[in-house]
Amino acid sequence: MAVGPGTLPEFFPITGVELGIASAGMKKPGRKDIVLFSLAEGTQVAGIFTRNQFCAAPVTLSRKHLAAAMPRYLLINTGNANAGTGERGLADAAVCCEALAAAAGVDGQQVLPFSTGVIGEPLPVAKIVAALPDALADTRVDRWAEAANGIMTTDTRPKGASVQVDLGGHTVCISGISKGAGMIRPNMATMLGFIATDARIAPDVLQSLASELGEQSFNRITIDGDTSTNDACMLMASGCYGGPEITADSPLLAPLKDALRQVYMDLAHAIVRDGEGATKFVTIEVNHAVTVNEALDVAYTVAHSPLVKTALFASDPNWGRILAAVGRAGVEGLDLNALEIYLGDVCLVSNGGRADDYSEERGKAVMNQEEITIRIDLKRGAVSETVWTCDFSHDYVTINADYRS
Repeated sequence: MAVGPGTLPEFFPITGVELGIASAGMKKPGRKDIVLFSLAEGTQVAGIFTRNQFCAAPVTLSRKHLAAAMPRYLLINTGNANAGTGERGLADAAVCCEALAAAAGVDGQQVLPFSTGVIGEPLPVAKIVAALPDALADTRVDRWAEAANGIMTTDTRPKGASVQVDLGGHTVCISGISKGAGMIRPNMATMLGFIATDARIAPDVLQSLASELGEQSFNRITIDGDTSTNDACMLMASGCYGGPEITADSPLLAPLKDALRQVYMDLAHAIVRDGEGATKFVTIEVNHAVTVNEALDVAYTVAHSPLVKTALFASDPNWGRILAAVGRAGVEGLDLNALEIYLGDVCLVSNGGRADDYSEERGKAVMNQEEITIRIDLKRGAVSETVWTCDFSHDYVTINADYRS
């Protein structure tokens, strides 16, 4: 189950970025479960990673390698998270990096590893190493769609986005893929995201873009409130577009950021639309809060409420569940008579209780829709924030109960 058509775009190739796909048989024989990004020399890479303190071995090693050298390869495996594996996990990830580096003729620190799958099981290093020659031999600029499929786990469909933008007479291409359907809750939002552009971007600007755009997109989605051990989102800039370097004061930065934001948002929303068992795509807007944290506390309390999420699945306009979630979000001094809660364009709550013109029929009409907006107006400040989530269906329980079987 998923919300919306979910078709992949026509990907624009990124000069200087090639992708290779291979099968290591991590969980299923013949499944394409190894993905490589091969980066031209000089490509700048920035990223954000999970804030889970039990971060996976590949996250630890990627952070270390990213700080030490200019990356030339990204190595992704599915089927095994290499998380909760202690020192052995770090050693196993390092072996895979060194094996790829030796085969490609680069330094081991120029390889960034990424893993996704079951937590707590040793990484099958021999299978990964054996698949590396096939992945290297397969690298091409036009493998984005195959790579989108190759990084999936419980996803029901691949996720991708691609745009072009004119920067001072030079056409810039941006393409990206993501994966994730469960264990999704920001800091980071199990998800992986990889976005590449042929623009030439100053390193400090690239990291600023990766952080800011990741915060606005992947760190504003939630499926189930579980922050993964393996989340990462990487932004790569090959610099091959033929134009000048984009710096913090460049007039080209604003249109580039807008184009990148579109890709980030599309990839983040695609994860929510493919949430495990999802049947509804839900936007939660909190307006007129005093602070960002206040707005997000309210939004996430509603988004994480099992009672709200199951009502959404049932298309039941049980608005009392939304009201109760807002009330327990921890907002000090909340004026109950001032705030308003809307379901779509239907006012549910005003003056401290059910809106005078609310009817069950109007609420039901909104709940029957596949895409729903819940809007909460706190009427106490100037800050607005938006979070995207989905419903909880029977299938969510089934998928996660059967995950390791």
